Amino acid sequence: MNGLDWSVLIGYFAVMVAIGVWSHKRVDDVSDFFTAGGKMPWWLSGISHHMSGYSAVMFTGYAGIAYTYGVTSFVTWSFPIALGIAIGSRLFAPRINRLRSRLHVASPLEYLKNRYNLPTQQALAWSGMLLKIVDVAAKWAAIATLLSVFTGLSLNQGILITGIVTGVYCTIGGLWADALTELGQFVIQLLAGIAMFVAVVMKLGDHGGFFGVWDEPELQGHAEPLVGPYGAVFLLAYLFIKLFEYNGGMLNQAQRYMATSNAREAERSARLSAVLWLVWPLVLFFPMWMAPLLVESQKADGSDSYALMTEQLLPHGLLGLVIVGFFSHTMAMCSSDANAIAAVFTRDVAPVLSTRARAWGRRSGLLAARLTTVVFLGLSMAVATQVDSPTFKDIITVVIKWVAGLMGPIAIPMMLGLLRPFRRSGPTAALTSWAMGLLAFWLVNYPINWSVEGGVPLEYQVSIPLAVSLVLYVLIGFLKPEDTPERLAIIERVNTDGDDDASGAAAAIPTPSGGVEDAVGRTRVGD
Repeated sequence: MNGLDWSVLIGYFAVMVAIGVWSHKRVDDVSDFFTAGGKMPWWLSGISHHMSGYSAVMFTGYAGIAYTYGVTSFVTWSFPIALGIAIGSRLFAPRINRLRSRLHVASPLEYLKNRYNLPTQQALAWSGMLLKIVDVAAKWAAIATLLSVFTGLSLNQGILITGIVTGVYCTIGGLWADALTELGQFVIQLLAGIAMFVAVVMKLGDHGGFFGVWDEPELQGHAEPLVGPYGAVFLLAYLFIKLFEYNGGMLNQAQRYMATSNAREAERSARLSAVLWLVWPLVLFFPMWMAPLLVESQKADGSDSYALMTEQLLPHGLLGLVIVGFFSHTMAMCSSDANAIAAVFTRDVAPVLSTRARAWGRRSGLLAARLTTVVFLGLSMAVATQVDSPTFKDIITVVIKWVAGLMGPIAIPMMLGLLRPFRRSGPTAALTSWAMGLLAFWLVNYPINWSVEGGVPLEYQVSIPLAVSLVLYVLIGFLKPEDTPERLAIIERVNTDGDDDASGAAAAIPTPSGGVEDAVGRTRVGD
């Protein structure tokens, strides 16, 4: 990097902070901070949903998969995400939006207290927060790895720089700042991705051109859709996992659906995100597939290949723009995760731990949300310094094994609890499926994996926990139905069209005492 590249990078950081400051004016309470007050346009929500699913892991871990195996990186990653979001646009997006418009919640987990019970809500909230700390830590480590290639900064220095800048704009501006910066980041990504695509295509003339290049020995097997550990079982497992994860199971995407004005707008938002996931990664992945022709990775997993290729092919200025693109991915995802976890803590966890938190007003609640965001970012940055330790092994292991494997037990009760066919599943089904899914993850990844020669295949490591949770959730619901009138009332509120309350009025949910209760458990008598 030279002075021009540094100017582009510093200018980008300054613009992100400025957007956060501007967004601060639009945040008056926790509803604005966590769900943009339900006023976000569907197209902005869709772009934000798309961008919040990326990080620099794509340019490190997935770049390594593309370098080693080729097009399977698209077939087994972004394609199942696109398909999962497309399915979720009808199945989950409208219902998640109604959590805000009808049940008056600001956290995706807030409705679980009434849908199941308080212990279930707390179990999912705490485990979801802990998993997100590990997930975001992997993202910090990924961008710091890339930054070290270009600048020579240490891993910890890179984590500190990106974490502080992200913390400034997402803490003061909330979800509005996240979405607006993600819009700007999408434009930057578009320019940077096209620049890299063109630079690589121009180099292919020496290797048979755009179509003939696949015959090169360095790309042998790269055109095969399913190779190595990424076979048909992995694809099916990943599709099922991403159906839950990218439609709200990892919380931050759920907020994008909640931020739109009504259920129909949430559905349009999801469709836009699905189209972007289907088309845009092809442009980003193509240079990675061609990387073996152009550079020789210095790492066994090929995770540095994209960064090396960028340095080799792009002039200064454009190099800085691509580096900004790396940052845009990671900062988009980490800021949205921080906002989601702050919502879970301030709305779901803190009121249980403290009587004072139950009485938070507009100002005190907003202050708590911002402080929680800072604490979450700090914890994830601390964990990021350990991401290459023997516990985690490497970045891609954290993202694929830990996140995909642990997400299912958390997402199954949250997501399926919205749907009528699973109305019989109550707190017993939810807690049992959650606990046994976590136990299955530990067993299949550690004791069983260590005892089997060659280890348990990756597709089973990530899919078995979700499968265990799903089977138990459905089976226990059938054997021990807990579909009370109060729970059925919530399910009906999020499954029926016609009277969306875009202003966010609380839903009237009958209670055994004869009063009514909103989705966070505050009883209102006499309505």
